[in-house]
Amino acid sequence: MGLGKKKILVTGGAGYIGSQTVRELQKAGFDVLVLDNLSTGSADSVNCQLIVGDLADAVLLDKIFAQHNIGAVVHFAGSIIVEESVLYPEKYFQNNVVNGLNLLNVMVRHGVKKIIFSSSAAVYGEPERLPISETSILRPTNPYGETKLMFEKILGWYGSAHELSSVSLRYFNACGASLDGTLGEKRPFVTHLIPKILRVAARQDEMLKIYGSDYNTPDGTAVRDYIHVVDLAAAHVLALKKLDEDSGCFTYNVGTGVGYSVKQMVDAVMEVTGKMVMIEYSNRRPGDPAQLMADVAKIKQDLNFSAQYSDLNTIVSTAWNWHKVCYNIGYDKTLSNHPSLQRRETD
Repeated sequence: MGLGKKKILVTGGAGYIGSQTVRELQKAGFDVLVLDNLSTGSADSVNCQLIVGDLADAVLLDKIFAQHNIGAVVHFAGSIIVEESVLYPEKYFQNNVVNGLNLLNVMVRHGVKKIIFSSSAAVYGEPERLPISETSILRPTNPYGETKLMFEKILGWYGSAHELSSVSLRYFNACGASLDGTLGEKRPFVTHLIPKILRVAARQDEMLKIYGSDYNTPDGTAVRDYIHVVDLAAAHVLALKKLDEDSGCFTYNVGTGVGYSVKQMVDAVMEVTGKMVMIEYSNRRPGDPAQLMADVAKIKQDLNFSAQYSDLNTIVSTAWNWHKVCYNIGYDKTLSNHPSLQRRETD
């Protein structure tokens, strides 16, 4: 392979998806170096050289590229909470665009020509048709999605000007945890659906609030495409191998093409955990589409990617095992089934 013994720099490599990708890169034989400011990541998640630092520090970046034989970058570092981006857009444009430019400029100065970018299905906004293909209209509805789209466009222009090759991976809903239970999602603030449901199952929260029960879906709740974090990490390895063979700017959806509703996720958590999850319906949130599912034909054809662990049971089981380890929760089952699910309707 052209990358040979060069190092792969993973920015944000101590985070949820980054740490799992580091592990998969190592399994594939790559020498990995992680840069992370540990604002949301954990040093315990990394079993390779870790440099604690921020992409805002251009001097540090120059030093890293000067001291290490870096062949490619896998870029995760950035802010990712949609609701927060609406309240504090300045944080998102700084972290996701300005700091990202620091990284690209240092890459150009040091002749590093390959980058895998952690993008998002948020670049599409509200889709006009399903499933969503890479050629769908790009119309973000929040600053987070806007920053991801801006950086994709920047990569295209840097490709033209500086022969920088890139793969932008547009994630759908990342979920689950490592199969051995040693890596998973743990953030200061829980924003994703499955950890929220697990917190209710574990009696850490009293109730799960479901936003919208009147969507045009089979059970009235919103439907999303969930991709297991191990599958997502594997997609990054395949993307890196593509850049080792081809040059250019490539974009791929990473999902399954299958959608699960919020209610299906609640039922699956109760089935796996054996615990009751109390739910409360509330109004829809503005801008939340009824359904989001990926068209994954392109990534299957170009990268030979196929999700292996994104079935509902594996997603929930691995997430629950990780949750129990994180919070020292007992393994007893208090509910074998859930025919008496209780609901409360609110305005």
